[in-house]
Amino acid sequence: MKHRYLTDPHWYIAFILAIIFWVIYDLFVQTATPKNLLETPQIILLSIVVYPILEEIVFRGMIQSQLARRLNGRAYLGLSLANIYTSLLFSTLHFIHQPPLMAALIFFPSLVFGYFKDRHHTVLPSIYLHMFYNAGFLILFS
Repeated sequence: MKHRYLTDPHWYIAFILAIIFWVIYDLFVQTATPKNLLETPQIILLSIVVYPILEEIVFRGMIQSQLARRLNGRAYLGLSLANIYTSLLFSTLHFIHQPPLMAALIFFPSLVFGYFKDRHHTVLPSIYLHMFYNAGFLILFS
């Protein structure tokens, strides 16, 4: 099957994890947003389509893949060290434009995206999940 991840039970659990992430964000991070981000088509396009594609190609497709080759598939608690290191970098770079707690929390969805890159050897599931996480975030918190 070309898109094996669609029959992977873990794939559907990842969507449930998105809901858990949004609840945690709402409880601990969310602050009043001065403008409705959904009123700006450019923000919708960038946040839900462009950023997830570019970020997953760079972080999971390039960085995580390169680290995986160098680390020879070493893992910790079922997650590859390449995924853990890539997720640390990914969340660290979010400190530039995100509140500190939000940037730190981004580490966890990043682990999910990286898990699917490792599991299915393609960035497609990571891209789709990233789009879903960002779309839910925009819809719920804008």
